[in-house]
Amino acid sequence: MKLVTLICMMLFSMTVYAKTFTFIVPQKIGGGTSIWASIVAKELEPHLGKIKIKHIPGARDIPGFNKFHNGLLKDDHTVMVSHGGNGVAFLIENVDYDYREYDSVGLMNLNILAAKRNDIGTRAKIRFAGGSGMAPEGFAMALLLCGQMDDIDGYITCFRENVTWVRGMKGSERRLAFKRGELNATRENPAAYKKHVARNTEASMWFHHGLLQPNGTHADDPNHTGFMLETLYEEIYGEQPSGRMYNAYKLIKSFRDGIQKALWVRKGNPNKQRLIDALAKIQNSAKIEAKVGKYNWLIGKDGDNQIKTLLTLITHDSLSDMVRFSNIALGLKSKYKSNLVN
Repeated sequence: MKLVTLICMMLFSMTVYAKTFTFIVPQKIGGGTSIWASIVAKELEPHLGKIKIKHIPGARDIPGFNKFHNGLLKDDHTVMVSHGGNGVAFLIENVDYDYREYDSVGLMNLNILAAKRNDIGTRAKIRFAGGSGMAPEGFAMALLLCGQMDDIDGYITCFRENVTWVRGMKGSERRLAFKRGELNATRENPAAYKKHVARNTEASMWFHHGLLQPNGTHADDPNHTGFMLETLYEEIYGEQPSGRMYNAYKLIKSFRDGIQKALWVRKGNPNKQRLIDALAKIQNSAKIEAKVGKYNWLIGKDGDNQIKTLLTLITHDSLSDMVRFSNIALGLKSKYKSNLVN
């Protein structure tokens, strides 16, 4: 009887482990997160078996995450792959998903890099292709170009005077316009920066946003030292940035970059530890580092703690100021969500 029970348990375990994992990607094939998910899945397959990637595209990459939240997460072999745009939408749009309701498998603590053409000065008029994913760059530009101001409306006026925020350009259009000089500033994730900007002799690094730390501060990017916004701001104005605009900036850029590439499962998922263990084995993958640079993985509880850190940045002032600047200066439909406020 004991032998029969043992055999049944072994067969059950083999059946469970043989089932294919599905990674939900909330965008079309070929998008940045889609490519990242494919690379990570290939690295994980020796430890987890075949992984299926299911693309669920939609407006601003929200529908796929909503579908995970509203039912797909019930499958214990389904993993959500989210990106920074999902983080920003969580702050200012009506979305169903809620990071507080999931367990983190792991995430990369990433960064976005901004470049400018070499022929523009420190406080030149900026021509930039903006959109929802570029909102933190708009906040950063307002700080760098306008310095210390008393209120958000002052930054809105200054931003409008100094930045032409061009909306509606696709990535390929934006890159070509920057190469031609029609735009004099741009931004890319680390992988795309290597491909589209680093080899451009007419451009150079302008600023980056730094890496979120457990205490809510930001540290310089070891792959691109010396260009963190706070460093440049102090070089220009002789002091560190502070005040309500800076707090709004920290909020929006931290939610985008601090969970820019992340894997989630429902709370209590019995496969969580197996996924975490597999991710820990590939966190130093040369293939992943070659794609994005050397950035730290926050795995399991460290990923959960990243969400806790992000939530401490949400206050009434930081969220309301972020919403106001996004709506008026950047033209992004943004809603103040009181249920998020600490």
